Amino acid sequence: MMKKPNTEKSKKAKRKLLIESFMVFFIVVSPFVFNLHEYISDDPTATINFLGISIDKNGFPNINVYVWFLLGKFVPFYLLLIWFFTCQHWWYHIIIIPLLMYAFQIFEGVFSDDKFIDTENVLWLLPVCMVVIPFVYFIRIKLYDKHVHGIDLEAMDAELQAYREKERLRQEKEDRKVERIVNKEAS
Repeated sequence: MMKKPNTEKSKKAKRKLLIESFMVFFIVVSPFVFNLHEYISDDPTATINFLGISIDKNGFPNINVYVWFLLGKFVPFYLLLIWFFTCQHWWYHIIIIPLLMYAFQIFEGVFSDDKFIDTENVLWLLPVCMVVIPFVYFIRIKLYDKHVHGIDLEAMDAELQAYREKERLRQEKEDRKVERIVNKEAS
């Protein structure tokens, strides 16, 4: 029984094509998703029942404005999410910061009873920024040193290790010489 050699590659290619097609679809429909609020009533007493969840105006003048606000946060959020998962640049971790900013804004818009929203969510980002920014900057410095200045830290470490080994061998040779001289004088 012979197995087709390309079946595994074919399955991976089909899966990758399907995933990328979904991403392209969500990118293409983003302007339409953003404008969904235009199809919602601007009656101040209107509510929406979606999948058993009742959505009201949640402190906004009407449900149209509320959905407009949420879509204004959700669309950039999912576009940044797609960018984060598909980016192949060294700095892609920095995309986490605006991603979390939009996530906090969506959370605050849905679950907050405050009169004012989008006010203090930057403070929630500080711990994330304190981790992500130094991490990305460290990667940047290593890449900048290697590709711009031509400093290859691994090559430098190997060179230092070789120098230390050479110095150790030279020291051992001198120690043997001293030992021979001491042995000659003792005899």
